[in-house]
Amino acid sequence: MRIRHAGAAVAAFLICVTTFFGGAAIAQPFQTSAPQAILIDAGTNTVLFEKGADDFVTPASTVKILTAEMIFRELTEGRLRLGDEMQVSEYAWRNGGAPAGGSAMFLKVNSRASVENLLRGLIVDSGNDAALVLAEGVAGNEEAFVMRMNKRAAELGLVKSRFGNPWGKASDDQKVTPREMAKLALYVIKTYPDFYKIFGEKEFTWNNIRQQNRNPLLTMSIGADGLKTGNIEKGEFGLVGSAVEEGRRLIVAVYGAKTAKERAEEARKLLQWGFRNFEEKDLFKAGEPIGPAQVYGGTRGSVDLVSKTDVKVLLQRGSNEKLSGKIVYEGPVVAPVEAAQQIGKLEIKRGAAVVLEQPLEASEAIAEGSLSSRAFDAVYEYAAAKIHDKLSARK
Repeated sequence: MRIRHAGAAVAAFLICVTTFFGGAAIAQPFQTSAPQAILIDAGTNTVLFEKGADDFVTPASTVKILTAEMIFRELTEGRLRLGDEMQVSEYAWRNGGAPAGGSAMFLKVNSRASVENLLRGLIVDSGNDAALVLAEGVAGNEEAFVMRMNKRAAELGLVKSRFGNPWGKASDDQKVTPREMAKLALYVIKTYPDFYKIFGEKEFTWNNIRQQNRNPLLTMSIGADGLKTGNIEKGEFGLVGSAVEEGRRLIVAVYGAKTAKERAEEARKLLQWGFRNFEEKDLFKAGEPIGPAQVYGGTRGSVDLVSKTDVKVLLQRGSNEKLSGKIVYEGPVVAPVEAAQQIGKLEIKRGAAVVLEQPLEASEAIAEGSLSSRAFDAVYEYAAAKIHDKLSARK
């Protein structure tokens, strides 16, 4: 393992420590016909495969994963109860129910349904009417709920995606990326394990209408237990799914397929390839120093950065795959520094693709230094900035 420190001219702005794990690149990567796809290992957060993962796509009904997350949160934090009932407005019935002709729970106008049943209608039946009733019940109207959706998305780190409705209608103000939808799915699975089980229910009956779960992965005997499919009228089919095999969970997002069959097959092949071809590799133990961060104005000039949890990645079996890593933070860090203070992140790359991002924190506290040491640090930082300016001017 080789450590390389950035030069002083960069130190005042961005400091990187690079680690290389030697070997040859993968000779035969996986191929998929889907225009956009990503496969993530849930345990290590390793990206196993990506293709167009940051392209903007129309989510269609996969947007209901965020709608469900927001209801799960309301329930978890006590603002809703499963037994609470919500009324079916004419707006929800006309735009999302039987008259609209899309996927529906088939709620009756002016009837009432419990939050528990509405969640099943949302997730299992992919009911547009259920999504609208839940949105109105929580926020008063669809527009107010959409504002909450975008606020919640930002809180969850979905910085590129934007949302225009809670049920999946195609519009210019509703675009997501496969990477962020996979990230959302992972968050839902880890944060709401009990509510997540609804995604694996294979059927639901409401108003004497029995409907099968629309997720085709659930019937394939591959350990799938969620999440959602979606498609729009012009024939773009998407799916966000998850499966578990021998204790390992993978998450797949596929968008842009031409048919429902292609969508299901490409998602299945990606999951099976991920389970069969990768093995776990330990990089750093929790609390093990990964690299230093420079400290300004402290009793010490640097602090070791550590991860709160073990750092692991998945490598393809039988290959000597090359990974590169760097610590990224804004620095130097100004003293005082608290123990366990989050400083930056560790990025692990496979080629040009970032396969893992791990938060890093200070291993110990660094107190503020004496006046003379702070003065010396100030001169050093000023000199580094001047060198940077000189180099920039010569470009």
